[in-house]
Amino acid sequence: QVQLVESGGGLVQPGGSLRLSCAASGSIFSITDVGWYRQAPGKQRELVASITNGGRTNYAGSVKGRFTISRDNAKRTVWLQMNTLKPEDTAVYYCNFKGRITLRQEFDSWGQGTQVTVSS
Repeated sequence: QVQLVESGGGLVQPGGSLRLSCAASGSIFSITDVGWYRQAPGKQRELVASITNGGRTNYAGSVKGRFTISRDNAKRTVWLQMNTLKPEDTAVYYCNFKGRITLRQEFDSWGQGTQVTVSS
């Protein structure tokens, strides 16, 4: 079983910054794609940013140029650096890890979510 633990959310003023982190633990053979998603009240969960095992990144248009995703495979950790935050970035942020527990068994795990509130 793979567990993900997130940290770093909180309340920040518009224009401020936050850094989210998510660490994976458990029986993991390999990790492939890792991503951050968010869900605002009354809205569907959406992809914010993702990064492949090779380091290729993908960002939602609304955060491009403001957010940066990075990962450390040895530490099984992913970060989301969020700069120039806007009130519309307010949401619960979830990390997602995909990979394999064994050569034959895949996993797709989610973090517990961390609240990010951007408000003056």
